[in-house]
Amino acid sequence: MNPYEKYILPKVVHWACDKRPSRIQRTKIVPLAKGDVLEIGIGSGLNLPYYNSEIIDSLTAIDPSNEIWQLNKNNIDRLKFDFKFINAFAEEIPLANSTIDSVVITYALCTIKDSEKALAEIKRVLRPKGRLLFCEHGMAPDHKTKYWQNTINPLWKRVGGGCNLNRDIPKLISENGFEILDLEKMYIPGWKPASFNYWGIAKLK
Repeated sequence: MNPYEKYILPKVVHWACDKRPSRIQRTKIVPLAKGDVLEIGIGSGLNLPYYNSEIIDSLTAIDPSNEIWQLNKNNIDRLKFDFKFINAFAEEIPLANSTIDSVVITYALCTIKDSEKALAEIKRVLRPKGRLLFCEHGMAPDHKTKYWQNTINPLWKRVGGGCNLNRDIPKLISENGFEILDLEKMYIPGWKPASFNYWGIAKLK
């Protein structure tokens, strides 16, 4: 890990993901998590205030970056459910098969190097009636923005910690073992190439 990735990138990601439009998006998905929950890419813990403690038994959170997790400002001891942070990649989730009721992933699927393998791992740990709750930015619907996403993406990935601007989130989810039950999409305020959001609920096929 180079100095930029270790010292600068975590603070940039925390700053970018903590903007008001993204916070509003989190409130649409995170409170739906229930039972034994797994959060993929917890980052600096920005989702923690939005979990509904009345319907959660436990929350396991994974992230490959200890550096960004150290920026967490939430008091873990005050959480009203069991919580565990694990330094791990989504492609190799260190949990047993069929142990999770809800998987939450927000603004993280764009950065996972092998997203297909990560979704296979999510399938593995979900119980048969489990749900995948997602909120991501991704491929825009209009040709002009999509053109700029595709043009900028190679450089953007290098400076953005592997973040992809142009992933087709619904297609990625539906082609890797999930049926999307509910899907909404729109531009949120912000830099347009990174502002088209998809959010919804998916179940195992």
